[in-house]
Amino acid sequence: MELLTPRKRLAFTGQGGDLFAVLIVNWLLTFITLGLYYPWAKARRLQYMYEHSELDSHPFHFHGTGKEMFKGFIKAVGLFVVIYGVFFGLMMTQEVWAMVTGYLFFMAAFIGLIPLVIHGSYRYRMSRSSWRGIHFGYRGNLKELYAICIRDGLLTLITVGIYGAWFQMNLRNYVISNIRFGNSQFAYKGDGLDFFLMNLKGYILSIFTLGIYSFWWQRDIFAYYINNLSWNFSDGRRIQFKSTATGGGFFELIIVNFFLVVVTFGIGLAWAHVRMMKFVMENIEMVGDADLDAIVQTELEHKSATADELGDLLDVDIFL
Repeated sequence: MELLTPRKRLAFTGQGGDLFAVLIVNWLLTFITLGLYYPWAKARRLQYMYEHSELDSHPFHFHGTGKEMFKGFIKAVGLFVVIYGVFFGLMMTQEVWAMVTGYLFFMAAFIGLIPLVIHGSYRYRMSRSSWRGIHFGYRGNLKELYAICIRDGLLTLITVGIYGAWFQMNLRNYVISNIRFGNSQFAYKGDGLDFFLMNLKGYILSIFTLGIYSFWWQRDIFAYYINNLSWNFSDGRRIQFKSTATGGGFFELIIVNFFLVVVTFGIGLAWAHVRMMKFVMENIEMVGDADLDAIVQTELEHKSATADELGDLLDVDIFL
């Protein structure tokens, strides 16, 4: 199959001032309600970011609601209360066996939540995302995800972190390759050794150049994430994603965003977000001749946002 000339089909049309208006209202209402408004704030922010992200001049849409996220938020907080309650209950006994058990329980609970958070977050976020009326979906299996996390987690621990590159690629390969868009699907084919050597090179050169090479290291990581991603269609056609980002581009983005946030004491955060989104979208090309009009709906809705809220509390974000 011959691939066509790359085209820049992705775009972000948001403006710093508009996003600032969304964020400032979110912050104020979250503060006034002592955090209870957070799920609605998150939904509003996601809706803005989706609606100003476009493919072929058609915007994406996020259909999640504050009500759905609030239910998930309450369940997630409840689960954390139980975990901390058991932990502190065992600690207060002052018995050695109980304290050891408490620490083991605490670590096992949080480590065990990670695959659940990833799985649940993707099921919810993908099913509530659409483009031109067609919904995304996630068809991964929780048991298979746990198997990857347990196996690779142990190997990462045994190798003192070295196997982490393989862990990350195996996880990314599995999760992204289970994302559907109607009757089409995405695929990712990262290699642990390549990813490890690239990061080792970036780490060493960043040290020797007093951090200057770190911007080119970020370029390489971005390119690796994008260049190994493809979009496959039922008729056998494929779209390959390609990065056009440069080290100089990352240098300008990061330095300017840093000053935007620091000099304005955080007020410029909205403008920094917009600059980042525009940079990402402008530096992704799509190579292929697939017919997007031939995609038909196949995915079901999943409205439980519990895992998505757990991801926020654990600072675990989805990576697509």
